[in-house]
Amino acid sequence: MLIRYGFHIEIEVTQRTPVVTVLDVHPDRRSDIRSERPFSIAPAMPVTSYQDGYGNLCQRFVAEPGVTALRCAGVVEDSGLPDAVEAGAPQLRVEELPDELLVFLLASRYCDADLLADFAWRQFGAVRAGWSRVQAICDFVHDHLLFGYDHASATRTASQAFQDKVGVCRDFAHLAVALCRCLNIPARYCNGYLGDIGIPPVPLPMDFNAWFEVYLGGRWHTFDARHNTPRIGRILISRGRDATDVAMINSFGPHSLGRFDVVTEEVSDYALAAE
Repeated sequence: MLIRYGFHIEIEVTQRTPVVTVLDVHPDRRSDIRSERPFSIAPAMPVTSYQDGYGNLCQRFVAEPGVTALRCAGVVEDSGLPDAVEAGAPQLRVEELPDELLVFLLASRYCDADLLADFAWRQFGAVRAGWSRVQAICDFVHDHLLFGYDHASATRTASQAFQDKVGVCRDFAHLAVALCRCLNIPARYCNGYLGDIGIPPVPLPMDFNAWFEVYLGGRWHTFDARHNTPRIGRILISRGRDATDVAMINSFGPHSLGRFDVVTEEVSDYALAAE
């Protein structure tokens, strides 16, 4: 399967403003890229790239006063298979986990697991450890939160989403991640593209999506509390402890967001050749 992806985002600043973006396809998926118009900025200005501590590709530049347009587009080859389900994947004891995973057991800016621990153990402590427990968390979060773009909040934490019972995809991911960490399951937040592939088209503007990964049976597995069903065609952009680590645009000074167009869709060989 071939999937077209890309974005056209415009930001506006009133003075020279340093900016860091995390918008490029993650290194784990770059070998699947079949064609690409790399990340670009208009008007042209110096840009440097680096890889952060979580392996994400970042771009750094200083935006001049006015509107700056950020663009990227490409086509990736995908297996066309839905997210893998390994119902028997076991949960490892904390003492068995690699050192570098311990950070994904700790509370973080948006995943305030310390405030949810008592509830998590009451609600899920009796569920079989491993895949079944994580799926029970997804089922709970999926049913507990009402999705809606009008519920978006840049400051809502997992415990606040739990109380508010509303949110967008990042809130679903934050709450699920926090509950997993409460139960000593390493969990990390993910951001990327997820189109309406294999499902009826959703009549809403395309956006980036948030999901999460947990470490079971010696490797990472994909879960999605918002959709709560295996999906096809995820294109990973970034991973981290929570949305703090994968913010698409960090400006060191105020900026306003203007145009925000995202595309991710299945294409045929013929459509690819005609580009």
